[in-house]
Amino acid sequence: MRKTCKLEDLDCAHCAAKMEIAISKIEGVLEAKIAFMTQKLTIEADEKDFDRILKEAQKAIKKIEPDCRIVL
Repeated sequence: MRKTCKLEDLDCAHCAAKMEIAISKIEGVLEAKIAFMTQKLTIEADEKDFDRILKEAQKAIKKIEPDCRIVL
């Protein structure tokens, strides 16, 4: 399953690249992409793991850019 979410308060393209790498390393994530210009996060993973993955992705994002958050 592929899901796209809006990222709020994403200010740095370099940080977005670091977030993409961190999210890609989360167990169960098949692919993660962040489009800085549109401020969108796309995650591909198994549907049953999505809630856990989104929570872990939010934690990873907060470590890199504390003001940024995922908006569903």
